[in-house]
Amino acid sequence: MKYLVYHFKVNPIQPASDILLAQLSELEFESFEEHSNGLTAYVQEDKAPENIDHIQILQHSDFDISWQIETVEQKNWNKEWEKNFHPIAIDNSIYIRAPFHSPKEGFTHNVIIEPKMSFGTGHHETTHQMIQLIVEEDCENKSVLDMGCGTGVLGIVASLNKAKEVDYIDIDDWCVENTKENLERNNCKGSVIKGGANSIQKKYQLILANINRNVLLEDIPIYAQHLINNGDTLLLSGFYKSDLNLIKEACQNNGLQYVKHYSKRDWVACKFVKS
Repeated sequence: MKYLVYHFKVNPIQPASDILLAQLSELEFESFEEHSNGLTAYVQEDKAPENIDHIQILQHSDFDISWQIETVEQKNWNKEWEKNFHPIAIDNSIYIRAPFHSPKEGFTHNVIIEPKMSFGTGHHETTHQMIQLIVEEDCENKSVLDMGCGTGVLGIVASLNKAKEVDYIDIDDWCVENTKENLERNNCKGSVIKGGANSIQKKYQLILANINRNVLLEDIPIYAQHLINNGDTLLLSGFYKSDLNLIKEACQNNGLQYVKHYSKRDWVACKFVKS
């Protein structure tokens, strides 16, 4: 199997590199490497877009983005990833590491994540801020849904913080398999389902969704219907600060009250409760 590799040079590097990564993720691109001057993106040759000129950020006059494309044979992407992966510390609570890193004392939990092609290691601002919100929640004895689970890291953090049960849903086969593996690595249990929001079969006290703006806007009514009681919580991320009012409006229209949000490099994570 051959891959197309897109080598992007980005100026200024932030926030353009993060925005570009997010917009490429909505296509068929599978893996990314971030560099000091840009981004490298990988896509299977038969799934590559005919062109990428339509991508919004590439048309933005505030950013100078150029790229070159090469064709390569399939690599051991995990080995490539291992070269660049570094553990992530979130406050004094969560230490996210790969299986080949040593545990670190002084944290409430060491979380072992091997993401493979899946999104969610804690490196990205959205994941990092979602984990901060989860740590602040009282997860004990609660039922939790990790929607668009990626690696399963968000649900795993909730599980380690004494959630009663955690279910995981993602549309991608690789993410489903990866989440199952990461659950085993962290001695956590949970049902892992392939599908979208229409696959939600029961109600929860805490729903986590780190996806993207368009999917969230479409699925917020479904999330609202699957919270059990008034006061139950929905945590959302995967969008920019400029989109926050759209998200707030959609939640308000579905009986969800805004509580607070965090923002880092224009990425937002926010909390809503059922009212």
